[in-house]
Amino acid sequence: MNTIPVYLFTGFLEAGKTKFIQDTMADSDFNAGERTLILLCEEGEEELDVSTWKNGNEVVTIHTIESEDWFTEDKLEALRKRAKAERVMIEYNGMWSLDKLYMNLPETWSVGQELFIADSTTILNYNANMRQQVVDKLQSAAVVIFNRITPDTDIMALHKLVRGVSRRAQIAYESIEGHMQMDDIEDPLPFDVNADPIVIEDRDYALWYRDIGEEMPKYHGKTVTFLGVVARNKNMAKGEFAIGRHVMICCEADIAYRAFLATWKDAHTLSSYDWVKVTAKIEVKRTAFYGGEGPVLTILSLEKAQKPAEEVATFY
Repeated sequence: MNTIPVYLFTGFLEAGKTKFIQDTMADSDFNAGERTLILLCEEGEEELDVSTWKNGNEVVTIHTIESEDWFTEDKLEALRKRAKAERVMIEYNGMWSLDKLYMNLPETWSVGQELFIADSTTILNYNANMRQQVVDKLQSAAVVIFNRITPDTDIMALHKLVRGVSRRAQIAYESIEGHMQMDDIEDPLPFDVNADPIVIEDRDYALWYRDIGEEMPKYHGKTVTFLGVVARNKNMAKGEFAIGRHVMICCEADIAYRAFLATWKDAHTLSSYDWVKVTAKIEVKRTAFYGGEGPVLTILSLEKAQKPAEEVATFY
């Protein structure tokens, strides 16, 4: 079964997504005349001009989607088959949840690259007023491109906006003249991953949780110390419990318990909602707790503790 590559372009209205798609399709290194289905999920001022692309009028099909409720696997695959498309490009509406799209992609479709395009003159205002939508797009983007950069643009503010959500995304800045520059600002972690043990302060739990999720192998075999809250249920094996913190990404609505599986011979003495300080050895293993590989903490020492002044961990 052939896999259909999907190129996903996210961002807000007038951010420059259409122009980016136009330029990408005009690039002969990317487009050699493959049959392409382009899904447009919002109307901006610019329109795509397929006549400038290799065999564009013959091999490109453009379809407009007006509601996120339209997305179903059957509709998407039927559309692709009618277009006989070898690949799909999606210009996604910045106000729609990406979960809606990802949950309904056909089985044979695979997002090869997700790019977030942002107007550097407006994105900080979007973040101040609609942070949940900004985070929704940033957290899975492989590349973030800030355009309309001028000598007066606060590059560090843009950099921090991305790094507050993702340490994995590549960042690029495009000037108003069209010159592209990759981000080279270093982001040292606020804790020493080579220390023994690695000490995670309360304020750094969210950053550590995200970093270990993105780069698990570097933590395998390391020892860590941190404060967390216990969770136990009847489905856990003897000697197992969860330890973590409630983490807020952008607002109170998305606060969730983000925890690790831990093993300890005296786990039965713990109760859910106990605050404890632990020192543990980390091993990356396959477990049902994660539904795959994940960090399993073997407790070396544990002591009951008082809950911190700030119970919810954040990235700020």
